[in-house]
Amino acid sequence: MFGRKKPVKKMEFEEAPDVLEIVHEVVKTLPLPHIKLAHIFTMRSSHSKARAYARVWGTSRIFFEAAGIPPTYVIEVLSHYYDKLPETEKIKVIIHELMHIPKTFSGALLSHRSGHHAINKREVEKIYKRLVERV
Repeated sequence: MFGRKKPVKKMEFEEAPDVLEIVHEVVKTLPLPHIKLAHIFTMRSSHSKARAYARVWGTSRIFFEAAGIPPTYVIEVLSHYYDKLPETEKIKVIIHELMHIPKTFSGALLSHRSGHHAINKREVEKIYKRLVERV
């Protein structure tokens, strides 16, 4: 009952150049001109409790206004789930995350559903199909 607690592993991050390569291929092949590749970063996390394959993080406007940095996005893949996926599914996960970046590239993020767009499996499949046709 009052035994030892399991030590909690601290979440760790490392750069993910393999993921950045997929981002570059997708953006250049489709093309997605609103995505500024110089301001997209990719990280791999481990020991996360989240149940997602990946997440995208945008900089809040106050940060780039105060710090004088341009809007920036970080795509984080959760190694526990993402690394086990086949290559085609990894690409689809990255497409999904890129769909959250608005055409304004403002640092904001698009939700999964609004009156003007939807980010779901069917929409990801459509984009993936276009990608495969162009390669």
